[in-house]
Amino acid sequence: MAALLQLYTQINVIKEEYYTQNRIAEENRQREHDAAVKIQSWFRGCQVRAYLSHIHRQATVIQKTCRGFAARQHFRERLKTAYFLMKIHFYNKMAVKIQQRWRGYFVRTYVHNFYARKRYLDELAKKNGQIRRELEELAEQQRKERERTAMEKEEKEKYTQAQRLHFLLSTKQCPGVFNSPFRQEPDEMELRLRRVKPVRTQSAPKEPWHLNQQPLSLQYNKDKLPPIHKTPQGPFRPAVEVQQQRYRPLEPSLRVATSITALEEAREELRRQEWRTRLIDQPFVPFSKAQRNRRYESLLHTASPYQQEEYGKKHFREEDQDQLKGKQPFKTVFTSCQVFEKYGRLYSNAGKIV
Repeated sequence: MAALLQLYTQINVIKEEYYTQNRIAEENRQREHDAAVKIQSWFRGCQVRAYLSHIHRQATVIQKTCRGFAARQHFRERLKTAYFLMKIHFYNKMAVKIQQRWRGYFVRTYVHNFYARKRYLDELAKKNGQIRRELEELAEQQRKERERTAMEKEEKEKYTQAQRLHFLLSTKQCPGVFNSPFRQEPDEMELRLRRVKPVRTQSAPKEPWHLNQQPLSLQYNKDKLPPIHKTPQGPFRPAVEVQQQRYRPLEPSLRVATSITALEEAREELRRQEWRTRLIDQPFVPFSKAQRNRRYESLLHTASPYQQEEYGKKHFREEDQDQLKGKQPFKTVFTSCQVFEKYGRLYSNAGKIV
Protein backbone atom coordinates (compact mmCIF):
# COMPACT_ATOMS: atom_id res chain seq x y z
CA MET A 1 0.00 0.00 0.00
CA ALA A 2 2.78 2.24 0.76
CA ALA A 3 4.29 1.70 -2.70
CA LEU A 4 0.99 2.35 -4.37
CA LEU A 5 0.62 5.47 -2.37
CA GLN A 6 4.07 6.57 -3.38
CA LEU A 7 3.21 6.02 -7.07
CA TYR A 8 0.08 8.08 -6.73
CA THR A 9 2.12 10.88 -5.29
CA GLN A 10 4.61 10.70 -8.21
CA ILE A 11 2.06 10.26 -11.04
CA ASN A 12 2.47 13.79 -12.29
CA VAL A 13 6.21 13.44 -12.43
CA ILE A 14 5.82 10.19 -14.37
CA LYS A 15 3.46 11.83 -16.84
CA GLU A 16 5.83 14.69 -17.43
CA GLU A 17 8.71 12.23 -17.91
CA TYR A 18 6.60 10.17 -20.32
CA TYR A 19 5.68 13.22 -22.35
CA THR A 20 9.33 14.36 -22.37
CA GLN A 21 10.57 10.98 -23.58
CA ASN A 22 7.89 10.87 -26.32
CA ARG A 23 8.85 14.35 -27.48
CA ILE A 24 12.54 13.43 -27.60
CA ALA A 25 11.69 10.20 -29.51
CA GLU A 26 9.60 12.11 -32.00
CA GLU A 27 12.42 14.57 -32.50
CA ASN A 28 15.03 11.76 -33.14
CA ARG A 29 12.76 9.45 -35.14
CA GLN A 30 13.48 10.91 -38.57
CA ARG A 31 17.27 10.99 -37.98
CA GLU A 32 17.25 7.39 -36.78
CA HIS A 33 15.10 6.39 -39.75
CA ASP A 34 17.57 7.96 -42.20
CA ALA A 35 20.50 6.29 -40.46
CA ALA A 36 18.78 2.91 -40.57
CA VAL A 37 18.00 3.35 -44.28
CA LYS A 38 21.62 4.24 -44.99
CA ILE A 39 22.90 1.22 -43.08
CA GLN A 40 20.47 -1.08 -44.85
CA SER A 41 21.34 0.33 -48.30
CA TRP A 42 25.09 -0.09 -47.63
CA PHE A 43 24.67 -3.64 -46.44
CA ARG A 44 22.42 -4.60 -49.34
CA GLY A 45 24.84 -2.96 -51.82
CA CYS A 46 27.73 -4.94 -50.37
CA GLN A 47 25.66 -8.10 -50.56
CA VAL A 48 24.65 -7.48 -54.22
CA ARG A 49 28.19 -6.60 -55.24
CA ALA A 50 29.53 -9.71 -53.61
CA TYR A 51 26.90 -11.76 -55.42
CA LEU A 52 27.73 -10.14 -58.77
CA SER A 53 31.45 -10.75 -58.21
CA HIS A 54 30.69 -14.38 -57.47
CA ILE A 55 28.55 -14.65 -60.63
CA HIS A 56 31.31 -13.00 -62.73
CA ARG A 57 33.92 -15.38 -61.40
CA GLN A 58 31.76 -18.35 -62.18
CA ALA A 59 31.02 -17.00 -65.69
CA THR A 60 34.74 -16.45 -66.29
CA VAL A 61 35.48 -20.03 -65.27
CA ILE A 62 32.76 -21.33 -67.61
CA GLN A 63 34.00 -19.19 -70.54
CA LYS A 64 37.62 -20.18 -69.89
CA THR A 65 36.73 -23.85 -69.88
CA CYS A 66 34.65 -23.61 -73.09
CA ARG A 67 37.22 -21.54 -74.96
CA GLY A 68 40.07 -23.81 -73.89
CA PHE A 69 38.15 -26.85 -75.10
CA ALA A 70 37.37 -25.17 -78.47
CA ALA A 71 41.01 -23.99 -78.87
CA ARG A 72 42.39 -27.45 -78.12
CA GLN A 73 39.99 -28.98 -80.59
CA HIS A 74 40.97 -26.42 -83.28
CA PHE A 75 44.65 -27.02 -82.55
CA ARG A 76 44.15 -30.76 -83.01
CA GLU A 77 42.53 -30.15 -86.39
CA ARG A 78 45.36 -27.83 -87.45
CA LEU A 79 47.94 -30.35 -86.27
CA LYS A 80 46.27 -33.12 -88.27
CA THR A 81 46.20 -30.93 -91.40
CA ALA A 82 49.85 -29.90 -91.01
CA TYR A 83 50.91 -33.50 -90.47
CA PHE A 84 48.97 -34.61 -93.53
CA LEU A 85 50.49 -31.85 -95.69
CA MET A 86 53.96 -32.70 -94.43
CA LYS A 87 53.43 -36.33 -95.42
CA ILE A 88 52.12 -35.29 -98.85
CA HIS A 89 55.16 -33.06 -99.44
CA PHE A 90 57.46 -35.85 -98.32
CA TYR A 91 55.80 -38.33 -100.71
CA ASN A 92 55.99 -35.80 -103.56
CA LYS A 93 59.68 -35.23 -102.88
CA MET A 94 60.39 -38.95 -102.76
CA ALA A 95 58.41 -39.50 -105.98
CA VAL A 96 60.39 -36.75 -107.72
CA LYS A 97 63.66 -38.25 -106.51
CA ILE A 98 62.66 -41.72 -107.73
CA GLN A 99 61.61 -40.29 -111.08
CA GLN A 100 64.83 -38.35 -111.60
CA ARG A 101 66.95 -41.35 -110.62
CA TRP A 102 65.03 -43.61 -112.99
CA ARG A 103 65.04 -41.14 -115.88
CA GLY A 104 68.75 -40.44 -115.44
CA TYR A 105 69.49 -44.18 -115.46
CA PHE A 106 67.30 -44.73 -118.52
CA VAL A 107 68.87 -41.85 -120.45
CA ARG A 108 72.42 -42.92 -119.55
CA THR A 109 71.73 -46.55 -120.41
CA TYR A 110 69.50 -46.44 -123.48
CA VAL A 111 69.59 -42.91 -124.93
CA HIS A 112 73.17 -41.69 -124.47
CA ASN A 113 76.14 -44.04 -124.19
CA PHE A 114 78.23 -42.30 -121.56
CA TYR A 115 81.44 -44.25 -122.03
CA ALA A 116 81.35 -43.99 -125.82
CA ARG A 117 80.67 -40.29 -125.45
CA LYS A 118 83.61 -40.02 -123.05
CA ARG A 119 85.94 -41.81 -125.48
CA TYR A 120 84.72 -39.57 -128.29
CA LEU A 121 85.40 -36.44 -126.23
CA ASP A 122 88.89 -37.71 -125.28
CA GLU A 123 89.75 -38.35 -128.93
CA LEU A 124 88.27 -34.97 -129.82
CA ALA A 125 90.43 -33.28 -127.16
CA LYS A 126 93.55 -34.98 -128.56
CA LYS A 127 92.60 -33.95 -132.09
CA ASN A 128 91.94 -30.39 -130.91
CA GLY A 129 95.34 -30.27 -129.23
CA GLN A 130 97.04 -31.45 -132.41
CA ILE A 131 95.14 -28.93 -134.53
CA ARG A 132 95.94 -26.19 -132.00
CA ARG A 133 99.64 -26.97 -132.23
CA GLU A 134 99.50 -26.97 -136.03
CA LEU A 135 97.66 -23.63 -135.95
CA GLU A 136 100.26 -22.18 -133.60
CA GLU A 137 103.03 -23.35 -135.93
CA LEU A 138 101.18 -21.88 -138.90
CA ALA A 139 100.63 -18.59 -137.03
CA GLU A 140 104.35 -18.44 -136.16
CA GLN A 141 105.27 -19.14 -139.78
CA GLN A 142 102.86 -16.47 -141.01
CA ARG A 143 104.27 -14.00 -138.47
CA LYS A 144 107.79 -14.62 -139.70
CA GLU A 145 106.58 -14.31 -143.29
CA ARG A 146 104.90 -10.97 -142.47
CA GLU A 147 108.06 -9.72 -140.78
CA ARG A 148 110.14 -10.77 -143.77
CA THR A 149 107.68 -9.11 -146.16
CA ALA A 150 107.66 -5.94 -144.05
CA MET A 151 111.46 -5.86 -144.03
CA GLU A 152 111.58 -6.38 -147.79
CA LYS A 153 108.98 -3.66 -148.29
CA GLU A 154 110.89 -1.28 -146.03
CA GLU A 155 114.12 -2.09 -147.86
CA LYS A 156 112.43 -1.51 -151.19
CA GLU A 157 111.02 1.83 -150.02
CA LYS A 158 114.45 2.89 -148.81
CA TYR A 159 115.93 1.81 -152.14
CA THR A 160 113.29 3.82 -154.04
CA GLN A 161 113.88 6.83 -151.82
CA ALA A 162 117.59 6.53 -152.39
CA GLN A 163 116.98 6.48 -156.16
CA ARG A 164 114.87 9.62 -155.91
CA LEU A 165 117.43 11.40 -153.72
CA HIS A 166 120.39 10.32 -155.82
CA PHE A 167 121.06 13.96 -156.75
CA LEU A 168 122.04 14.57 -153.10
CA LEU A 169 125.04 12.28 -153.48
CA SER A 170 128.25 13.91 -152.29
CA THR A 171 131.23 14.47 -154.58
CA LYS A 172 134.91 15.03 -154.03
CA GLN A 173 134.46 18.77 -154.33
CA CYS A 174 131.08 19.25 -152.57
CA PRO A 175 129.97 17.05 -149.66
CA GLY A 176 126.31 16.00 -149.72
CA VAL A 177 123.57 16.45 -147.13
CA PHE A 178 124.08 12.96 -145.69
CA ASN A 179 127.90 13.26 -145.63
CA SER A 180 128.55 16.06 -143.19
CA PRO A 181 132.24 16.81 -142.53
CA PHE A 182 131.40 16.91 -138.81
CA ARG A 183 130.50 13.22 -138.78
CA GLN A 184 133.06 10.57 -138.18
CA GLU A 185 131.35 8.27 -140.68
CA PRO A 186 128.89 9.00 -143.47
CA ASP A 187 125.17 8.44 -142.90
CA GLU A 188 123.41 5.21 -143.96
CA MET A 189 121.56 7.05 -146.71
CA GLU A 190 124.87 8.23 -148.12
CA LEU A 191 126.03 4.63 -148.44
CA ARG A 192 122.75 3.72 -150.14
CA LEU A 193 123.10 6.60 -152.57
CA ARG A 194 126.53 5.26 -153.55
CA ARG A 195 125.14 1.79 -154.26
CA VAL A 196 121.99 2.67 -156.25
CA LYS A 197 121.59 4.12 -159.69
CA PRO A 198 119.59 7.28 -160.40
CA VAL A 199 116.00 7.02 -161.64
CA ARG A 200 115.69 7.40 -165.36
CA THR A 201 112.61 9.33 -166.34
CA GLN A 202 110.30 7.57 -168.72
CA SER A 203 107.50 8.92 -170.78
CA ALA A 204 104.02 8.12 -169.63
CA PRO A 205 102.55 5.05 -171.31
CA LYS A 206 99.74 5.40 -173.70
CA GLU A 207 96.23 5.07 -172.36
CA PRO A 208 94.70 1.64 -172.97
CA TRP A 209 91.79 1.56 -175.32
CA HIS A 210 89.42 0.17 -172.69
CA LEU A 211 90.20 3.05 -170.26
CA ASN A 212 89.51 5.73 -172.82
CA GLN A 213 85.72 5.51 -173.08
CA GLN A 214 85.07 9.14 -174.00
CA PRO A 215 83.35 10.06 -177.29
CA LEU A 216 85.45 10.83 -180.34
CA SER A 217 84.35 14.44 -180.36
CA LEU A 218 85.73 14.97 -176.83
CA GLN A 219 88.95 13.12 -177.69
CA TYR A 220 89.64 15.24 -180.73
CA ASN A 221 88.74 18.50 -179.05
CA LYS A 222 90.85 17.81 -175.96
CA ASP A 223 93.62 20.39 -175.63
CA LYS A 224 96.87 19.05 -174.28
CA LEU A 225 99.29 21.58 -172.95
CA PRO A 226 102.91 21.09 -173.99
CA PRO A 227 105.31 20.13 -171.19
CA ILE A 228 107.36 22.92 -169.65
CA HIS A 229 110.50 20.82 -169.63
CA LYS A 230 111.38 17.80 -171.63
CA THR A 231 112.41 15.95 -168.47
CA PRO A 232 110.92 16.46 -164.98
CA GLN A 233 113.12 18.34 -162.58
CA GLY A 234 113.31 17.32 -158.94
CA PRO A 235 112.16 14.31 -156.84
CA PHE A 236 108.78 13.72 -158.52
CA ARG A 237 106.79 10.48 -158.54
CA PRO A 238 107.40 8.05 -161.38
CA ALA A 239 105.25 8.56 -164.44
CA VAL A 240 103.87 5.02 -164.22
CA GLU A 241 102.61 5.57 -160.65
CA VAL A 242 101.03 8.90 -161.61
CA GLN A 243 99.31 7.23 -164.57
CA GLN A 244 97.94 4.42 -162.38
CA GLN A 245 96.66 6.93 -159.83
CA ARG A 246 94.94 8.93 -162.54
CA TYR A 247 93.18 5.95 -164.13
CA ARG A 248 92.49 3.86 -161.05
CA PRO A 249 89.17 1.93 -161.04
CA LEU A 250 86.07 3.17 -159.29
CA GLU A 251 85.50 2.36 -155.61
CA PRO A 252 81.78 1.63 -155.22
CA SER A 253 79.99 2.47 -151.99
CA LEU A 254 78.85 -0.15 -149.49
CA ARG A 255 75.29 -0.03 -150.80
CA VAL A 256 76.44 -0.64 -154.37
CA ALA A 257 79.04 -3.25 -153.44
CA THR A 258 76.67 -5.25 -151.23
CA SER A 259 74.44 -7.81 -152.87
CA ILE A 260 70.67 -7.51 -152.56
CA THR A 261 70.53 -11.03 -151.14
CA ALA A 262 73.29 -10.48 -148.57
CA LEU A 263 70.92 -10.99 -145.59
CA GLU A 264 69.60 -14.33 -146.90
CA GLU A 265 73.12 -15.50 -147.71
CA ALA A 266 74.32 -14.56 -144.21
CA ARG A 267 71.42 -16.47 -142.62
CA GLU A 268 72.14 -19.51 -144.77
CA GLU A 269 75.81 -19.33 -143.82
CA LEU A 270 74.83 -19.20 -140.12
CA ARG A 271 72.63 -22.27 -140.58
CA ARG A 272 75.44 -24.17 -142.31
CA GLN A 273 77.90 -23.18 -139.58
CA GLU A 274 75.48 -24.30 -136.86
CA TRP A 275 74.97 -27.62 -138.64
CA ARG A 276 78.76 -28.10 -138.91
CA THR A 277 79.35 -27.45 -135.23
CA ARG A 278 76.41 -29.54 -134.02
CA LEU A 279 77.38 -32.78 -132.31
CA ILE A 280 73.94 -34.45 -132.39
CA ASP A 281 71.53 -33.87 -135.26
CA GLN A 282 68.49 -34.82 -133.21
CA PRO A 283 68.56 -32.96 -129.85
CA PHE A 284 67.30 -34.75 -126.73
CA VAL A 285 63.86 -33.58 -125.59
CA PRO A 286 63.54 -34.42 -121.85
CA PHE A 287 60.33 -35.71 -120.26
CA SER A 288 58.38 -36.10 -123.49
CA LYS A 289 57.25 -38.86 -125.81
CA ALA A 290 59.78 -38.00 -128.49
CA GLN A 291 62.08 -40.91 -127.51
CA ARG A 292 59.29 -43.49 -127.43
CA ASN A 293 59.40 -46.25 -130.05
CA ARG A 294 62.78 -45.05 -131.22
CA ARG A 295 65.06 -47.73 -132.62
CA TYR A 296 68.70 -48.10 -131.73
CA GLU A 297 71.14 -45.97 -133.74
CA SER A 298 74.73 -47.09 -133.95
CA LEU A 299 77.34 -44.73 -132.51
CA LEU A 300 80.35 -43.32 -134.34
CA HIS A 301 82.93 -45.46 -132.54
CA THR A 302 80.94 -48.71 -132.41
CA ALA A 303 79.90 -51.13 -135.10
CA SER A 304 77.58 -53.52 -133.28
CA PRO A 305 74.93 -55.28 -135.40
CA TYR A 306 72.70 -55.71 -132.35
CA GLN A 307 69.74 -53.48 -131.68
CA GLN A 308 68.18 -52.18 -128.50
CA GLU A 309 66.11 -54.76 -126.65
CA GLU A 310 62.72 -54.04 -125.15
CA TYR A 311 62.90 -52.87 -121.56
CA GLY A 312 62.05 -55.56 -119.01
CA LYS A 313 62.85 -58.75 -120.92
CA LYS A 314 66.18 -59.32 -119.26
CA HIS A 315 65.34 -58.92 -115.58
CA PHE A 316 61.66 -59.74 -115.16
CA ARG A 317 58.51 -60.96 -116.96
CA GLU A 318 60.39 -63.75 -118.67
CA GLU A 319 58.64 -66.44 -116.65
CA ASP A 320 54.93 -67.13 -116.24
CA GLN A 321 53.82 -65.07 -119.19
CA ASP A 322 50.36 -66.67 -119.11
CA GLN A 323 49.72 -65.49 -115.54
CA LEU A 324 50.61 -61.90 -116.41
CA LYS A 325 48.13 -61.66 -119.27
CA GLY A 326 45.22 -59.38 -118.52
CA LYS A 327 46.86 -57.85 -115.43
CA GLN A 328 47.72 -54.24 -114.92
CA PRO A 329 51.25 -53.43 -116.20
CA PHE A 330 54.01 -52.93 -113.66
CA LYS A 331 54.52 -49.34 -112.52
CA THR A 332 57.89 -48.29 -111.18
CA VAL A 333 57.00 -44.68 -110.41
CA PHE A 334 53.98 -43.18 -108.67
CA THR A 335 52.92 -39.62 -109.32
CA SER A 336 52.01 -37.22 -106.54
CA CYS A 337 48.32 -37.40 -107.49
CA GLN A 338 48.34 -41.20 -107.17
CA VAL A 339 50.08 -41.01 -103.79
CA PHE A 340 47.51 -38.49 -102.59
CA GLU A 341 44.60 -40.64 -103.75
CA LYS A 342 46.09 -43.74 -102.16
CA TYR A 343 47.13 -42.36 -98.78
CA GLY A 344 44.75 -39.40 -98.39
CA ARG A 345 41.85 -41.40 -96.99
CA LEU A 346 44.14 -43.39 -94.70
CA TYR A 347 45.58 -40.29 -93.04
CA SER A 348 42.20 -38.55 -92.88
CA ASN A 349 40.78 -41.57 -91.02
CA ALA A 350 43.86 -41.66 -88.79
CA GLY A 351 43.35 -37.99 -87.98
CA LYS A 352 39.74 -38.64 -86.98
CA ILE A 353 40.83 -41.48 -84.70
CA VAL A 354 43.41 -39.27 -83.03
